[in-house]
Amino acid sequence: MAEMGKETGKEMGKEMGKGVTAGKLASTMQKRLTRAQEKVMQKLGKADETKDTAFEETVSNFNKQMAEGARLQRDLRGYMTAVKAMHEASKRLQDCLAEMYEPDWFGKEEVDSMAEDTDMLWIDFHQKLVDSALINMDNYMAQFPDIKNRISKRDRKLVDFDSARHHMASIQKGKKKDEVKIAKAEEELGRAQKVFEEINTELQDELPTLWDSRVGLYVTTFQSLAGVTEKFHNEMGKLSHNLNDVMGKLEDQRHIKNDSKTKTPAKSEDAANHSAESGSIPKSPSKSRPSGPPVPRPPRPSPSKEGLQNDAIDLFGDAATVSMTTPSHDATPTQASSCCLPTHLQSHRAPVIAQMATRGTAEH
Repeated sequence: MAEMGKETGKEMGKEMGKGVTAGKLASTMQKRLTRAQEKVMQKLGKADETKDTAFEETVSNFNKQMAEGARLQRDLRGYMTAVKAMHEASKRLQDCLAEMYEPDWFGKEEVDSMAEDTDMLWIDFHQKLVDSALINMDNYMAQFPDIKNRISKRDRKLVDFDSARHHMASIQKGKKKDEVKIAKAEEELGRAQKVFEEINTELQDELPTLWDSRVGLYVTTFQSLAGVTEKFHNEMGKLSHNLNDVMGKLEDQRHIKNDSKTKTPAKSEDAANHSAESGSIPKSPSKSRPSGPPVPRPPRPSPSKEGLQNDAIDLFGDAATVSMTTPSHDATPTQASSCCLPTHLQSHRAPVIAQMATRGTAEH
């Protein structure tokens, strides 16, 4: 009771701060005091309490639905935050690639265009998630506070109804029946019952409908989420495929440049080797003589008879055979030799045969 009195005092201070008149405040505080007393009596078992099992189950479903909705709303907001963070991270990554991509690389314009398209896709994805999922979820959750307040009001009106009912019963059980008090108690009981039944009927109609609406909300939310996400990833997949193609062609460009650089030095080396080989002409013996003072030639030895004969044989080859027998006194040197020489060597026979005849005579 002491705690109830403290709470009542606090509520009175709040009501006074709102500019409530003294009469209204007194009436309100009287109702709260009566409710507090009724609850104490019910807890002590000295007063019966009106029970509605079906409604209590409906309220339990409502609390469960509200908790699940709050969790879904919180997780959706977290998902939106993650999408925004991914958008910022993707934008920084694309900007980094665009800044590092050199102008002479393959697909520079395509890379810049893909960076812009990627940024626009993230912006559109986030906005559609907000429109199709988060806003619907916020609207769905916005109805719970009002219904929760009305459930609390219904609980208070039920206590008022039980209190008026118990008050009416206590007056009727009295030894002295006061018709005025009885009439007033009946009036209060009828008013409390009417207020309770009105709000109770409304909630009994609304709560089951609200409970069933959660299925439609989940379907709409996750269908929208799945559709928007699928479209986003399809478009992002196309950009990723294009970027992969550009990177592949850039790699091909690099290989082509490396191959051309490798082949050019090889050709230059072959040309240099060819020039060196063509320039290395063997020098004549006279040019290859060492420098210095001239060396005198050794004396030439006189030829012997055998050497002379060999020279003659070497000179004419196999075409002529010289007779080395001493000619007769009747034959001239010319006749002795001309019979054995071919015609085209007749002009060369005279000096050799004359020299041979002279040396033969000297020997005799």
